[in-house]
Amino acid sequence: MAERRPTIADVAAHAGVSLGAVSFALNGRPGVGEETRKRILASARELGWQPSHRARSLSTSRAFALGLVLARSPELFGADPFFPSFIGGVETVLSPRGQSLVLQVVPGLEAEAKGYRRLAGETRVDGVFLSDLRHGDTRIGLLAELGLPAVTLNRPDVESPFPAVCLDDRPGVAAATRHLIELGHTRIAHVAGTAEFLHGTGRRTAWEETLTAAGLRPCAVVESDFTAAGGAAATRDLLEREEPPTAIVYASDLMAVAGMAVAQERGFAVPGDLSITGFDDTELAAYTHPALTTVRTNAFGWGQAAARVLLDLVAGEPAGDTELAPGELVLRGSTAPPPAARPGDDR
Repeated sequence: MAERRPTIADVAAHAGVSLGAVSFALNGRPGVGEETRKRILASARELGWQPSHRARSLSTSRAFALGLVLARSPELFGADPFFPSFIGGVETVLSPRGQSLVLQVVPGLEAEAKGYRRLAGETRVDGVFLSDLRHGDTRIGLLAELGLPAVTLNRPDVESPFPAVCLDDRPGVAAATRHLIELGHTRIAHVAGTAEFLHGTGRRTAWEETLTAAGLRPCAVVESDFTAAGGAAATRDLLEREEPPTAIVYASDLMAVAGMAVAQERGFAVPGDLSITGFDDTELAAYTHPALTTVRTNAFGWGQAAARVLLDLVAGEPAGDTELAPGELVLRGSTAPPPAARPGDDR
């Protein structure tokens, strides 16, 4: 005879609470105190309780899953340190509540739109996370048309009916640029992210405005794609110019680490000849040589906050915009005052 699966009645008896309290706690809804919620979740784990998705779906017409569709190559997705951390944060919220994340990595914009239509048409998810916001983002209208609840990661530049969970990256880039100015740099270049994305242009604008406010002319900017190969190519472009920069602000750690390798390969000492800053504070940043000065953000916490807001929205609870703490500058060994002018230096 198969072993009987524990039920929510078993969880209620074990925790010493009512069935209603268990239902509220396991579905992440208000109505129970935080200590009671923790006791219920601990009892569920101890008993090995697992939700019956079939029964829940039949009774509520819900999928008990949230979706994330990413338009990028699988290779690029694997190299991007942001999304594994973001997804980890999402999972810490979904898993205890018996929810799942449906992830689709698709090759382009047409496939992306089809992915959203498929998720909505097959009722595979109750809502979606909308990341990598674009200028004039057409996905906002598509999701509204499909009736699919969504949470946007930052605010779009078009009218949106959806709540936004915001982590402003501009103060961090401005702080990195000011740090280089205070060290004495005047030729500060920028390796930017893709201009299609709001965060790509936002970081570039923060760099430009900080230089302008200090009375400096933006040295040079090269648009890249947040990949290591793109960062390396952009760095070669900058260092081959007649008057190369003495500092470079990169829009991501991955591009900065690749740029550092290119600079050192070409004989530029970092930070003796060239100061470098990144963005994200990925785990690798502290272990490069020299360690990378960068902007620390909390992708894991962003995932947690976005998941909570989206679950509230799906449950019909109030779900307004959420502001998270902006990134902060982490000083390490890749930045220093600029070198003195050296006669005959032909690099």
